[in-house]
Amino acid sequence: MKHILSSLLILTLFISCNSDKEIAQEPQKTDYTVENEKEITDYIAKNNLTAQKSDTGLYYVINEPGTGAQPTAKSNVKVAYKGYYTNGKVFDESKPEGISFGLNEVIHGWTEGIPYFKTGGSGVLLVPSHLGYGPYNYRGIPGGSVLIFDVKLISVN
Repeated sequence: MKHILSSLLILTLFISCNSDKEIAQEPQKTDYTVENEKEITDYIAKNNLTAQKSDTGLYYVINEPGTGAQPTAKSNVKVAYKGYYTNGKVFDESKPEGISFGLNEVIHGWTEGIPYFKTGGSGVLLVPSHLGYGPYNYRGIPGGSVLIFDVKLISVN
């Protein structure tokens, strides 16, 4: 009996060790550049957008350039926005009167993208994950996500 129990214990440990190897996950992917690029360009084509691409990989559409002050990456601004994924699912939205914040306190896609507009301007920012939250999950936004923002620059403070 003792021999049978020992054999079962060893077999259980062996199976557990093998299962761990099979279940082991690959290291978390950190570079989504290729996938993000395809996702963004497919979205642009599907939605018939005329977008420009910056050197960093940010895509932007200027619907209305605006006529007022133009912010810099260090400006404090008031922006109304809607953030969503390429499938159209909204993950965040401001009230129509917008919110104020420093452009040095937000994701890189906004720090770079909002200064393309002058006060009163509006458009779309198509943000690859390396200019958003990278490979990390953040407040319900999955790591590696492309983020799209409809933005209106209300004021530069």
